[in-house]
Amino acid sequence: MPKSTIRISDHFTMARLLRFTFPSVVMLVFTSIYGVVDGFFVSNFTGKTAFAAVNFIMPLLMLLGGAGFLFGTGGGALIAKTLGEGNQKKADETFSLVVYAAAFSGVVIAAAGLLFLRPVASLMGAEGALLEGSLRYGRIVCATLPFYILQYEFQCLFTVAGKPKFGLAVTVATGCTNMVLDALFVAVFGWGVEGAAAATAVAQGVGGIIPIVYFSRKNTSSLRLGRCRIDFRALLKTVTNGSSELVNSVSASVVGMLYNVQLMKYAGEDGVASYGVLMYVSLVFNAVFIGYSVGSAPIAGYHYGAQNRPELKNMRRKSFAVIGLCSLCMFAAGQLLARTLSRVFVGYDAALLEMTVHAFRIFSFSFLLSGFSIYGSSFFTALNDGLTSALISFLRTLVFQCAAVIVLPLVWGADGIWISIAAAEAASAAMTAFFFVVKKGRYGY
Repeated sequence: MPKSTIRISDHFTMARLLRFTFPSVVMLVFTSIYGVVDGFFVSNFTGKTAFAAVNFIMPLLMLLGGAGFLFGTGGGALIAKTLGEGNQKKADETFSLVVYAAAFSGVVIAAAGLLFLRPVASLMGAEGALLEGSLRYGRIVCATLPFYILQYEFQCLFTVAGKPKFGLAVTVATGCTNMVLDALFVAVFGWGVEGAAAATAVAQGVGGIIPIVYFSRKNTSSLRLGRCRIDFRALLKTVTNGSSELVNSVSASVVGMLYNVQLMKYAGEDGVASYGVLMYVSLVFNAVFIGYSVGSAPIAGYHYGAQNRPELKNMRRKSFAVIGLCSLCMFAAGQLLARTLSRVFVGYDAALLEMTVHAFRIFSFSFLLSGFSIYGSSFFTALNDGLTSALISFLRTLVFQCAAVIVLPLVWGADGIWISIAAAEAASAAMTAFFFVVKKGRYGY
């Protein structure tokens, strides 16, 4: 193995840690950016109603795709622990099992999504052009949900397999496919929301199929996709470990739908469009935290399995420093670039632009604290403590954000919606700090 190769069993200096996690960060950021491209082309070439339609249905689609992170993070933690224990055969079997389970789940979820898309969208308050645009986009993306789920699962598992750079290459290929097809289908052919959805669907196929082919063949990674038996204990452990990420994904989607309902009430269609801009930028900014957490989790999982407590402590200290610095940088960027980033999406409508800039500057306070909870949830997942991880995710998204977005608009109107996100992140950060303190003795980090 080349000297420059970094393994999860190594001791990590800050430089080595950043080098190891960098591909995962870039991979998640790039994934978020190419997801934003749909919104950019739809908004600028089809108009704000179509843009609002895509953003209106997006939380539901993200909810359906949440199984990818369930199997990716939950299975990844179990596989990393098994590798740390020195059992390669069992690690390969567990890897194969979680991939096949994710693919099967994707087929079932896609069928359910296609069946319930219209009634759910109608229940959320969509009607007329907004409803029809949401359905046209959602049905096409739903049809390729199995690939969407596999794509997000492999983003977590590439790092466990010791191939974060190859994972990045797959993500770049997927993103380029989506961006090129978006430009072609929406800007050139004028296919509107259907064109954006088709571009996303094809890209998801690329992101889901390439890893299957790679791991099915002889390769230089730590893992191999092959035959396995149905191990219900391993599946249960995977689901338990990954429940926090599923809770986070489901809760974030439910919260997103609740925000859309509140925005329709307090700010109308323009409010939904403004919220869409904030969510796109938030996806990119928070992808830095998620990417770092995904990239560092296998290290924590390995050393937990190897009972190397000093290295766990080393990881925790360095990770807090990284998260803290990134939080400050993102808050500053949010304040300084609010108008520039908003103009990219809604610069064609002066009133909508001003609403979005105002909302952006309030919303950016959430970046000061969101990374701490994101990392905390991932860290406890890596320690195979799915319950604590799930509690952090559940409280952060479903409890604190739902409570805030229901209560605060009663006091501050539409501004209360933008304030609610930052308020919820503050409460979540305090709860995450509490869990780190009370679990310190058990895990020795």
